[in-house]
Amino acid sequence: MPRLLALLAAPVLALGALGAAAAPASDSDLRVVRLDPEPVAPGGVTTVHGFVGNGGPEATGSPFTVVVDLPPGFAPEGPYFPSSCTAAGRTVSCVFPAGLPPLRSATALVPVRADARLPHGGRAVGQVRVVSADDHDPANDRTPFTLTVS
Repeated sequence: MPRLLALLAAPVLALGALGAAAAPASDSDLRVVRLDPEPVAPGGVTTVHGFVGNGGPEATGSPFTVVVDLPPGFAPEGPYFPSSCTAAGRTVSCVFPAGLPPLRSATALVPVRADARLPHGGRAVGQVRVVSADDHDPANDRTPFTLTVS
């Protein structure tokens, strides 16, 4: 009888393991640092720097994505860095591989064209954010930036 109970319990244990949430691959703290782009003339191009640092204590164990959300009146204009960046409307997503060491940074470079009809002296706010399965502190995963029309 004990052998029968053991055989019946085995599938239940296996199913329970499948339903468990996956643990993060590392204990890292990615944080976005605010960097405002250089002012841009109407119709001109400036570059948004999506600057992300790893506060640690471990290297990132999974890929992470830096996302740049642009305000109305501004459009992404490649090429982007890194080459893994893709644009959809006014959003650019850049995937970085796992392995960013603690106290190191990664930067996505996103050229942005200002609409030629924007008024001189105008300002608009966009956002840079980072998305990572490993990040343990979401409070510092996004920051605004200001685009200034010169």
